[in-house]
Amino acid sequence: MQAFLLVGAGGAIGAMARHALSILVGRLWHGSFPLAILLVNIVGAIAMGLVIGLLARFMPAWQQEARLFVAVGVLGGFTTFSSFTLDTVILLERGELAQAGLYVALSVVVCLAGLYLGLLITRGGAV
Repeated sequence: MQAFLLVGAGGAIGAMARHALSILVGRLWHGSFPLAILLVNIVGAIAMGLVIGLLARFMPAWQQEARLFVAVGVLGGFTTFSSFTLDTVILLERGELAQAGLYVALSVVVCLAGLYLGLLITRGGAV
């Protein structure tokens, strides 16, 4: 139960941070390019690398709880792209290049198709 509370509390913080950054970028950027989400994904990916690296190096005793709160919760609520990039890098570090390529391709293509399918269903066949 503690694990769920750590993830939930972190997720709430991450989601609020994503929303705040989106508002800030929206006030400064008036173009149609989705700059806010791009920045969220970049910051989330960098933060995931820093968090995982620091936890492994300096906090092995707290690694599980801190990983749940920060990596899964805060960064997961901030952006799931950070988790996607971590999984991809782990596969690459293991030398599983084909698995990493397949994971990236499936994640992008299937998720785009899934979103399109959801829109198609809810919009009665017109997207």
